[in-house]
Amino acid sequence: MRVAFAGTPEFAGRALAAILAAGFDVPLVLTQPDRPAGRGQKLQASPVKQVAQERGIPVHQPQRLRDADSHGPLIEAAPDVLVVAAYGLILPQAVLDIPRLGCANIHASLLPRWRGAAPIQRAIEAGDAESGVTIMRMEAGLDTGPMLLAGRTPIAADETAASLHDKLAAQGAALIVEALRRLPQLVPTPQPTEGVTYAHKIEKAEALLDWRRPALELERKLRAFDPFPGALASFSGTQFKLWHGRAEARGGRPGTVLEVGADGILVACGTGSLRLQELQKPGGKRLPAGDFLRGFPLAAGAAFDGPGDQPQS
Repeated sequence: MRVAFAGTPEFAGRALAAILAAGFDVPLVLTQPDRPAGRGQKLQASPVKQVAQERGIPVHQPQRLRDADSHGPLIEAAPDVLVVAAYGLILPQAVLDIPRLGCANIHASLLPRWRGAAPIQRAIEAGDAESGVTIMRMEAGLDTGPMLLAGRTPIAADETAASLHDKLAAQGAALIVEALRRLPQLVPTPQPTEGVTYAHKIEKAEALLDWRRPALELERKLRAFDPFPGALASFSGTQFKLWHGRAEARGGRPGTVLEVGADGILVACGTGSLRLQELQKPGGKRLPAGDFLRGFPLAAGAAFDGPGDQPQS
């Protein structure tokens, strides 16, 4: 079976590597154009492109797929199926119709929960007990196609977006290989009409913490936004990132520092408090609370800036 592949980040790169390792013929890979990255802002190939180049597979990098001219390489590749994973471009119906057996998408959630761009982060932020991967047959709607296979993964109490990403990337790679091997026999199952939620793209403005919110909610946000974009707070106009924290029961005026020590900076929230255990100053490294305090002294009774006082980033 000829399997074309469309994807961009590491999540997709792992799936492509698994498909190749399973022995499938991959005549073409589609990925986003190279983007500037790093301090030098040099153009960098996507993880998917790097895998393709290592194996000598032709790569097509259109800016968009709305124009018929951009479909030429895929038509010439004549794939039986197109596998799509975090590609980042909308596939019009004309593209979906090219493969003989249609297009299969690897989606990092248990559909229909968390359709959309950021299912991993939103699952953690919402406090979901589990996540997973769904292999679905693509159609014109946003993650609305019928399901072919699914696998479940518990979300640990200390799960971050980075750790859950790695679990689901491995699970997705294994599931898509299984789906391809069984594809002619798999019976698509329509998604339930109940339980639909949308995982909207993460915006940097969301990273600013509002200390009036419950501590458990803020703890989940820290984990959901690790590694991107990182949760933000500011003190006397200086903004820094918060990477790890633990919700506790002790209360107080929201934003007030209740306790300072090597084991963390305890900050009162709308309900309970959040013990900040890993922080990062502008231009600095992620540091345990004790090391952070040596360069940024805080004392009990001090107050973090409120939502209206925090600089926007």
